[in-house]
Amino acid sequence: MQRRQFTASLVAVPAVGLGLGAAMPARALSEGDAASGVRAALERGANAAVSTLGRSDGFLGNPKVRIELPGFLKDAAKLLKATGQGKRIDELVTAMNRAAEAAVPEAKTLLVAAVKTLSVEDAVKIVRGGDTSVTDFFSTKTRQPIGQKFVPIVTRATEKVSLVKKYDAVAGKAAGMGLIKKEDADLKSYVTGRALDGLYFMIGEEEKKIRKDPVATGSAILKKVFGV
Repeated sequence: MQRRQFTASLVAVPAVGLGLGAAMPARALSEGDAASGVRAALERGANAAVSTLGRSDGFLGNPKVRIELPGFLKDAAKLLKATGQGKRIDELVTAMNRAAEAAVPEAKTLLVAAVKTLSVEDAVKIVRGGDTSVTDFFSTKTRQPIGQKFVPIVTRATEKVSLVKKYDAVAGKAAGMGLIKKEDADLKSYVTGRALDGLYFMIGEEEKKIRKDPVATGSAILKKVFGV
């Protein structure tokens, strides 16, 4: 396929939306450069997210991604703590977050594979897209297969906690009454979903940094593709 070029004016709107000032000056940016830049951003975001979350306290110690009990159950937990059962609740919350921390490193292989499948057309759309379009691409391509890898890890990490069966029983009834989402009624499904949310959130945070200040990345291709 013949390598085409598109001008930076085509990506000016997202740049303005990110608070980067006026439209980018018209300069040719090849589709090949766009693809290389987006792949570099994908890899950077994936590595940053996995290294940040896939360690002790990666979830538990980060209030932005820490996994708490869902809605109604969180309120109920406050009552249990008031009756002296706080230790058991804390044990469950810790187990949920430790499960997410153990699962996240498994995502790296699939995230890297997604980078390799990026087409030139995908890359152009991403460069023209919003401040988390790289992350959105990752989520679309990888959320389901990564979730499948997470489930058995989450299951092993939480099954020894005494409140797991009680969680499922109480959450199931709560879901039937519309107090929590149906997908949150099963502990392993709930933790897997929140772990994925945290993973893509952190990838998005890294992407925002890249778009806000590509020069600070020290990457020539990121500066060329995402720079003003």
